[in-house]
Amino acid sequence: MSFKQLDCEFENGLIIFSGPSGAGKSILMNSILSLFGNGISKAKLSEVTIENSNITSENFSIEKNEEFVIKQTTSSKTRYLLNSQTISKKDLIEFTSSFSKHLHLKDTSDFKSSKIISFLDKLCEKEDQNFITLQNNFSNNFKELSKLKQKLEKINTDEQNLDELIEFTKFEIQKIESLAPKIGELEDLKEFKSKLSRKEKVEELLLNAKPTLDNIYTISELLTKLDVDSSFFDDAINDVHNHIEKFNDSFDNLCDDEIENVLTRIEELSKLEKKYGSLEDAIKYKETKKIELEQYDNITFEKAILEKNIKKISLEIDQLSKEISISRKSSIPKLLDAINVYLKLLYLDKLDIQISEKSLDHTGCDNIEFLINNTSLKEISSGEFNRLRLALLTARSQVEINTNGILFLDEIDANLSGKESESIAKVLKELSKSYQIFAISHQPQLSATANQHFLVYKKDNVSTIKLLDKEERINEISRMISGEDITKEARVFAKKLIDNEDML
Repeated sequence: MSFKQLDCEFENGLIIFSGPSGAGKSILMNSILSLFGNGISKAKLSEVTIENSNITSENFSIEKNEEFVIKQTTSSKTRYLLNSQTISKKDLIEFTSSFSKHLHLKDTSDFKSSKIISFLDKLCEKEDQNFITLQNNFSNNFKELSKLKQKLEKINTDEQNLDELIEFTKFEIQKIESLAPKIGELEDLKEFKSKLSRKEKVEELLLNAKPTLDNIYTISELLTKLDVDSSFFDDAINDVHNHIEKFNDSFDNLCDDEIENVLTRIEELSKLEKKYGSLEDAIKYKETKKIELEQYDNITFEKAILEKNIKKISLEIDQLSKEISISRKSSIPKLLDAINVYLKLLYLDKLDIQISEKSLDHTGCDNIEFLINNTSLKEISSGEFNRLRLALLTARSQVEINTNGILFLDEIDANLSGKESESIAKVLKELSKSYQIFAISHQPQLSATANQHFLVYKKDNVSTIKLLDKEERINEISRMISGEDITKEARVFAKKLIDNEDML
């Protein structure tokens, strides 16, 4: 790492990092990004505190305007913490994606049909209050249809193997019923087995004790001669005889074959317990299988009802999707207007939107595709693609963002002309009303627009950053314009850029 330690406080709006190549700008940005689940930081410790936000989360117990802390530690493995509680990277991304976005060239998800449809639907909701009801009806019906189709798919699968399923289910039921297990039975049998294992030893001891027991009456006579009440001794001897008789009685009625049967029973019930967890679970499983067997008997009837319901709901969904499509098509001009405002600022040709029919899914029957000058997005340049996405994001922010968003921009003004860079700066200035924006800048126009401008530089081979005041910003922007040898003309132009922003 080229940094030792940093502690920064960022304001609202547009935050720019600039500086010479190799100073550590990308390392800094990656460290910040990693705290939101994007990128990988090599820092031993990274921590961000987010305050004054409208962010809420029931899952992570975060309330509106409540300050929260995300921390990342890197040693043998990377660990993430949210408010001192360990959180997986997957859960971290799920949480932060609700309020932060990393805009980079490899990410084309903003132009997926489903994302555009989501934006278009919000425009429809603004125009027509009934659209929300229409969408809810469609969504509920589609979920119900999906459930019914899953049931039908299972029935069709079951039907193909119905004979085998019935035979196997009957076999499982019969196997449990043939044993007829009773709750608590195995414990009693195991206790009997334990007594059985002691039987031989007890009989040996009884044989040795027999002479003593046969002459035990002499002790009572002795106690009587000594004028001692022998009842305590007689009671004790009676207890001994009772225990011996009880033990013998438990085996008197059992022959060797019956004992063998008990041991076999224990073995079979133990297998049942091992398979199902307990005899109680085995009994419950048997009852479940009996219900399944009844369902197999009624499978043809159930299938007919399912198919009828699927047909009915499909017709309703088809009608709802067509009504939704009509509303969407009527709102496409507003979608175009919302984006073209920013495309014009970004010196791009007007956008065309093609809406076509697709197989029905949870978004409906519409598929949306963007075209620039009748050219597919796959064929436009990376610079055009980036500017188009920025225009879309800005347009969406006017409709969708009602919380403080955080936006990270990747090489947003790299390899652009001065005119294009100026247009990017204007749009980002507008976007910064909805987002706190972090960007590395290579151009003076965007840097002059910043609410905060940080210089990333190296001193004694260690990277650090500095928040620039107005005069320092003029120097840094002049360096961007003319290089390390700053010219008078570059300073004049840099001062003009910043003064123009201060006047806005």
